[in-house]
Amino acid sequence: MPPTVMVRLIRILAANLTGYFEPVFRKAGLSENIFHVLCLLMAAENGEASPGELTGLVGTSKANMTRILDQLVGEELVSRAADAMDARRLVIRITPHGRQVACATVPKMMGPLQQAFAGLTPEEFESLGRLMQKAILSLDKGNFPLPGHE
Repeated sequence: MPPTVMVRLIRILAANLTGYFEPVFRKAGLSENIFHVLCLLMAAENGEASPGELTGLVGTSKANMTRILDQLVGEELVSRAADAMDARRLVIRITPHGRQVACATVPKMMGPLQQAFAGLTPEEFESLGRLMQKAILSLDKGNFPLPGHE
């Protein structure tokens, strides 16, 4: 498969999945990026991360992450404080309320997820999950050469 086709398929998949999940996020009063931040904080050691780390993991701009964090702090889903070891560094921590909101949202995503992948057999869906995890780990390790950097 030519790389350009693969890129297009991945982009189409991501865009269409957003459409399946957007109503769930809207009902929960969340955006996709806000939900992503909550999930990242839940998965992080001690439930915390810096704004810069979150910006990179979510794939958004610093300005947009500031807006997202302002909203999360305002809704008491996260707290923002200076790092105890380095007062120049901010630490974002998920609150118990933030954990509750994220955990309550996940089960509501199962219907849209099943609907989105209804054309796959359970075995194909499981294989897709394994391949996506493998691809993400490879991306994290930088195993895919960028064009012109081979």
